[in-house]
Amino acid sequence: MSEEKLPTRAENYSEWYNTLVQRAELADYAPVRGCMVVRPYGWALWENIQSALDRRFKATGHVNAAFPLFIPMSFLEKEKEHVEGFSPELAVVTIGGGETLEEPLVVRPTSETIIGHMYSKWIKSYRDLPVLINQWANVVRWEMRTRLFLRTLEFYWQEGHTAHATAAEAEEETIRMLNQYADFAINDAAVPVIRGRKSTTEKFAGAQHSYTIEAMMGDTRALQSGTSHNLGQNFAKAFEIRFLDESNTLQYCWTTSWGLSTRFVGAIIMTHGDDQGLVLPPRLAPIQLVIVPIYRNDEEKSAVLPVVEQVKGLLSEFRVKVDDRTEVTPGFKFNDWEMRGVPLRLEIGPKDVEKHSVMAARRDIPGKPGKSILSMENLAAQIGSLLDEVQAGLLTKATRFRDEHIFEPRDYGHLKEVVQNGWAYAWWCGSADCEAKIKEETKATTRCIPLDQEGGKGKCIYCGQPADEKVYFARAY
Repeated sequence: MSEEKLPTRAENYSEWYNTLVQRAELADYAPVRGCMVVRPYGWALWENIQSALDRRFKATGHVNAAFPLFIPMSFLEKEKEHVEGFSPELAVVTIGGGETLEEPLVVRPTSETIIGHMYSKWIKSYRDLPVLINQWANVVRWEMRTRLFLRTLEFYWQEGHTAHATAAEAEEETIRMLNQYADFAINDAAVPVIRGRKSTTEKFAGAQHSYTIEAMMGDTRALQSGTSHNLGQNFAKAFEIRFLDESNTLQYCWTTSWGLSTRFVGAIIMTHGDDQGLVLPPRLAPIQLVIVPIYRNDEEKSAVLPVVEQVKGLLSEFRVKVDDRTEVTPGFKFNDWEMRGVPLRLEIGPKDVEKHSVMAARRDIPGKPGKSILSMENLAAQIGSLLDEVQAGLLTKATRFRDEHIFEPRDYGHLKEVVQNGWAYAWWCGSADCEAKIKEETKATTRCIPLDQEGGKGKCIYCGQPADEKVYFARAY
């Protein structure tokens, strides 16, 4: 254990992030380059994300299943755009059991193809539709430049795959799941996201339309935090997913896919973290409050510890940890739990025992302003209210930061300036050429064409041609 300070975000944001992920014991580097080991504290955070999403998926009629990790190479080759999009990232198995395989197997980069194959077997009639399946899985994409959680060779995610009778139903599903992601991000993770459509250049390989939730990180870069794709009939035609409609005519299905991954852990770290470490939203934090007993001798210890146990019992509805380590000081414990982002700290010493009270310190408000004395009466209700305040405060703070760093540039010269430390919200004609030139000259990409457009018409920020949609440009992870 080390009390070394973290690098500050202002000094070196990248170093701050990498050091924090390891020091807070969220993840570590694996022996295979580009892979990560998710440690128990990081996995507990991911489990809480899973639980929040799984609840939403089931409420919208989806069921979980599991599909194989290995996919025949020929499956990926059936959808031309899909294989072109993924071919640089594929890990391919050519030997199994000491023998060369008849057909190479791809380690799952995403499951549209194998699920499409199974849907073609299962779907025969309009009565079989819609099919609403999700799987929790690991996937492999051979990334060259990696960073823990944000971009790793292997990562964990959920991928939803649905099949529908009409184009309208598939589009409705695509937007419904995008909205579920936005609801989770805003209400559970306190990450204010913008819902939008990806440009043709940025969309998923093989999709008709791709939608995204985009979040601004603490260094103003954008992070694509979850995506939902309307696949049209592309995969249905490639895999013969057909059904007899009510008039007994054979039709192709309309399919969707949508996913959110462990990259969202990175979104939480970079949206809320500060120079002291993590700041975790109470709804997802593995530990919502830590109790630190404070005593100087055995007499004080025998008075304090029974009260600590009593308080722990009163707060059983929360995720509580008692830090009873004897080899480190209370000051070390305070710093340690701050670094791990625990939303609330309770201190109980001899004076608190006498006064039938506890000292509460909020992680999101440093120093004295974040401290309050809570009576032992009605303690659970007071803790619940404090955690709700922390949750709401994190969202307010992150939203304010985002809005202060979004600019509507006057002209292209101004756009070049603002994307150095923020996002540009500007008219765009829709031309892939303008998009490519902006990326080449500024390193900023089109993040999304927001679903909430203000209407009207303008001139493209790059070429000056008429434009009827505004788009966010930003540098991104």
